[in-house]
Amino acid sequence: MMRPDLEVVEVRRDESFKVWEHGYPYRTIRWHFHPEFELHLIVATRGKYFVGDHIGSFGPGHLVLVGPNLPHNWVSDVAEGETIERRNLVMQFSQDFMRRCIEAFPECKEAQGLLDDARRGIAFDEATSVAVAPLFEALLTARGIRRTSLFLLLLERLCSAAQRTLLASPASSQSSSASTRLSHALSYIGKNLTSALRESDLAQLAGQSVSAFSRAFHRHTGMPFVQYVNRLRIEAACQMLLADDARITEVCFQCGFNNVSNFNRQFRAAKGMSPSEFRSLQRLNARSGDVAVDAASNSADVCSTAPPHRARHPANAALAPPGN
Repeated sequence: MMRPDLEVVEVRRDESFKVWEHGYPYRTIRWHFHPEFELHLIVATRGKYFVGDHIGSFGPGHLVLVGPNLPHNWVSDVAEGETIERRNLVMQFSQDFMRRCIEAFPECKEAQGLLDDARRGIAFDEATSVAVAPLFEALLTARGIRRTSLFLLLLERLCSAAQRTLLASPASSQSSSASTRLSHALSYIGKNLTSALRESDLAQLAGQSVSAFSRAFHRHTGMPFVQYVNRLRIEAACQMLLADDARITEVCFQCGFNNVSNFNRQFRAAKGMSPSEFRSLQRLNARSGDVAVDAASNSADVCSTAPPHRARHPANAALAPPGN
């Protein structure tokens, strides 16, 4: 079987987990893995799915929970060149997040068995999919405490499922756990981006020699250690540039770079522009939304002040505002 790619899951700084949707084809639709749990709900198309050494068929309503580092992929059966605007919903959350949930709320220990089974992948029955679907949809736009409460309610639905089918064989699950030491290193990097990160220290954490760790790291991430760290730091910088008005120098040091010139060079290499240009263009993008709202408001004002007799004229009847 071909070697899976590593997907870098980026969770916003002001959120505990990631919920999103995408169509087909899409960049993440490939044989891949990541250290996070993933809940996957198909809303359109049929096809074949692959979880570890399991191969099965899927259709709308197909609901699967995949555990950390377990390779997976969903391939839709669509005509060549055809695109699907919205194929599935995805929720991703880290092992550390669930550990902290269980520590903070002992009642969440009920989910431990579910999480253990997810290391082989779990397919859920139709009734559970129907119950989970509206919660999943609501999570796409939920904010604040409601977002957290929806997550816990969804988790409760999964725990109480009448039928859970394990997908990958125990052997497949064990082979995927060979990446566990590397996933610990990846998790450590994500939590310590602002610190000095040395490949030798991460190799020690993974219990490997530097050369063995370097080869394994490149094989699983598709890039050298330093490039991977810089990529994560640049993505963190982008979030900071969008979130507040901190000076470029402050952003540089807060995301882990130790000098501004290197930060600017790495940012330009990754994004094709300087940090200040990135921030300016994003502000321009935000202002365009305000302009669109103002234009719609002005258009509504013009319609509301139009003389009534014009709206009733036969030639203009189709243009009459609602209620006239």
